Amino acid sequence: LAAKTEHPVKAFGWAARDESGLLSPFKFSRRATGENDVMFTVLYCGICHTDLHTLKNEWGISSYPMVPGHEIVGVVTEVGSKVEKFKVGDKVGVGCMVGSCHSCPSCANDLENYCPKMILTYNSTYHDGTPTYGGYSNIMVADENFVIRWPENLPLDSGAPLLCSGITTYSALKYFGLDGPGMHIGVVGLGGLGHVAVKFAKAFGAKVTVISTSPSKKDDAIVRLQADAFLVSHDKDKMQAGMETLDGIIDTVSAVHDLGPLIGLLKSQGVLVLLGIPNKPLEIPASLLLSSRKVVGGSAIGGIAETQEMIDFAANNKITADVEIIPMEYVNTAMERLAKGDVKFRFVIDIANTLKAT
Repeated sequence: LAAKTEHPVKAFGWAARDESGLLSPFKFSRRATGENDVMFTVLYCGICHTDLHTLKNEWGISSYPMVPGHEIVGVVTEVGSKVEKFKVGDKVGVGCMVGSCHSCPSCANDLENYCPKMILTYNSTYHDGTPTYGGYSNIMVADENFVIRWPENLPLDSGAPLLCSGITTYSALKYFGLDGPGMHIGVVGLGGLGHVAVKFAKAFGAKVTVISTSPSKKDDAIVRLQADAFLVSHDKDKMQAGMETLDGIIDTVSAVHDLGPLIGLLKSQGVLVLLGIPNKPLEIPASLLLSSRKVVGGSAIGGIAETQEMIDFAANNKITADVEIIPMEYVNTAMERLAKGDVKFRFVIDIANTLKAT
C-alpha cells in the first residue's frame, strides 16, 4: 500500500525544507485521534541540540520538510475511545519518541528507547507510513503509551526540556548506580544536558564537580547551580590534583575531546558515561581502563515508565531547566546562538502565544 501523505486534521508549524536548516511557516496535517490516541494543543516546546544537528543533516539521516521539537508540553483537547490514562484538560508532555514495536525484549522491559523499531517524534516514519512531525507546531497527536502525565506543581515552560535533557541525565545516573547519597559525581560540559545533570545529582545527595573547558562557567556552576567544585579541563595541575576522586562522570560534550584525562579522574572501578554524539569516533586508552577496572559506557534517554518517574521526581524536588523563553519567529536566531553555545541553558519556544498561522 502506498503511504498516505495527507491526514484529516489541519496543523501548522515551522519547518526546514533543506540542509540550510532555516525554519519557516509550514502547513501540514495530523492524523485524526485514533482509539488509543491523545490530541493536545502545544503550549511550549524546548529546543534541543539534536534539533540543530538534525535540521542541518549533520548526522546524515535527515528528511525534509522537517518540523523539529521533542520537548513538547500542552493541554489535552481530545482522547480516543480506548484511552484510559488521560482526559480532556489534562496537562501532558511528549518527549523524543512516539512509537515502538511492543514485542521485542527492550519493549518488554520498559526500554522502548532501545527498541530497534523505535519511532522518533520527528524525522521518522510512523506505523502508517507517514512522516512524524515534532513540537514546533500548534497541535500534537500521540499514542497514549508515549504521553507523559504532567504534575500540577511542575511548570510547563521550564519543565519541558526535562523530556529530553532530564531523562537523558536521570536515566544515566540511575542505570550506572550514580544516584546514591555521598557519591562524588563529575559533570563534563555545562549546557542543556550538563546543567540538568548537576541538579539531579545534587538531588540524589551527591557531591558534584563540574568539568569544563571554559573558566567563565565557574560562577554558573558554583553559584547558580550549587555545584561543589569546578575544574577547567586544560588546567593540568588541577586535573592532576583531581585524579581518582570521582565515582562516576556524566559526559555531555558532543564535540571531539580527549577521554584520557577524564578517565584519570575516576576512582578504581569508576564509570564514565557518554551522552554526547561527536561527529568522529573518540579514542579510548585501554590501559587506563584495564589498570583500575574502569568503564566507559553510553546512555540515551529512557523508557516511558522511567520518563514518568523522572518527571515526578523533578516535580517533588523542584527541578526544572534554566530556560530562555522565545517567540516562534526568533527560532532561527536561537539556532545560531545555540550553535555558539550562547544560551543559559535551554531555549523554549512559547508556541501558544507566538505561533501564528499565516
